[in-house]
Amino acid sequence: MFESTRPAPLERGADGTDPFAAFRIEHPSEILSLLRRLRDTAVPIVLAAPAGVSARTILWAVDVGTHRIGFHADAEQPEWEALVQTNEALAVGYLDHVKVQFELDHLLLVRGSQGRVLQASMPHVVHRFQRRDSYRVRPGAGGPTCTMRHPSIPDMRLQLRIVDLSVGGCSLLMPSDMPELRPGLVLYGVQVELDQATAFVAGIELHHIASMDGEGGQRIGCAWQGLDPIAERALQCYVNQTQKQQRLQPGP
Repeated sequence: MFESTRPAPLERGADGTDPFAAFRIEHPSEILSLLRRLRDTAVPIVLAAPAGVSARTILWAVDVGTHRIGFHADAEQPEWEALVQTNEALAVGYLDHVKVQFELDHLLLVRGSQGRVLQASMPHVVHRFQRRDSYRVRPGAGGPTCTMRHPSIPDMRLQLRIVDLSVGGCSLLMPSDMPELRPGLVLYGVQVELDQATAFVAGIELHHIASMDGEGGQRIGCAWQGLDPIAERALQCYVNQTQKQQRLQPGP
């Protein structure tokens, strides 16, 4: 199975806490919306059983009345019978570069007018995980910042606005009156403040520099260096929550 579609392990911590609570969706209307998007966009979905059996498919039907969903079951794939026998599986697919994962149970293989369908109960919980380095969010005014020392002016501390960010990196807005930086430079001890309650220290490697039209500065594309698991989880939670908020905002 490809690594990108491998189900994420969801074990609880040693203290019984759930480290993936921030990525869990339980509201029925939001789950239904995600399932309908998976169905309407026909994105590839991998079904994986505990015994190592897996099959590639698409979500075929979402039936609110019976509280069941159905996946297209290719008659040429023998894995479908094995999935039914295990009576449980994990479904993994992608929406907007974000991994969507949920458990399936009460599996039933049926034949319809358009071929075989693997039915399952509609999930009560869905997890959404950002795919590393793929999905970036653009925070609004007053959003996260990076505080660092400019290598040409070590006595000066700069607080730079983060233009966009992901788990893999960020883009910073550098004022035009600062000495120019060069790609490939690595800066350590950068203080990152996502919000008033979330901050961490990391390194950044400068990848590319471009002028910012209309903002009077330079856009510096960076990759995170030396992120510890707590910082990486904080970033993923921030990106996930920001994406949710932006999705709920009314359009123009």
